Amino acid sequence: MKLKHRTAVLALTLSLPLGLAACGSSSGDTVDSGTTSSPTSMAPSPTESESATGDGMTGEPFGAACSQVPTSGAGSFDGMSTAPVATAASANPLLSTLVSAVKEAGLVDTLNGAPELTVFAPVNDAFAAVPKATMDAAMADPKGLLTKVLTNHVVAGKIAPDKIAGDHKTLGGGTITVAGSGEAFTVGEAKVICGNVQTANATVYIIDGVLLPAS
Repeated sequence: MKLKHRTAVLALTLSLPLGLAACGSSSGDTVDSGTTSSPTSMAPSPTESESATGDGMTGEPFGAACSQVPTSGAGSFDGMSTAPVATAASANPLLSTLVSAVKEAGLVDTLNGAPELTVFAPVNDAFAAVPKATMDAAMADPKGLLTKVLTNHVVAGKIAPDKIAGDHKTLGGGTITVAGSGEAFTVGEAKVICGNVQTANATVYIIDGVLLPAS
């Protein structure tokens, strides 16, 4: 694994704490659209975030980085809308480091099999900005620290932009705070640079920083 690749995966480990001791295993190096078992550990009881979620997502993706998304193919907005979230992310060049971290933590099937999620997805540059020591620590502990970081970026339910502001309990057991309105949002210290991206089972907000757990 390349140094930059390992750094991105570690950062992801620290920010997306799904906190699932029994989460589904990854399907190897290939991101499949199906799952082999039902991810019951990723289906917590309804939270305030879920209750605030609309059944239908409306509106187009927004943000400066949306122009960097491919205009056709599996990585385009149309292409991603038909695939489950881990598979959709694997086709998006902005999220290759995140996808590598998700594979390393064995969370591909868990994310793809969840019924509805909201994912705050750090871009490659966000992982590159994480201190090397932190990334190394996360990558060395894929089922612990890395998983905790990654699941700290995931919330149950699909949350629309008009309901995204506020505090949200993550699947990793932490809380993240989204501030802003319209098309300008921050998640902790990170900014949403392409929001309201739809996949078959998730609403994705691409962000420019990694959300590290408080502890």
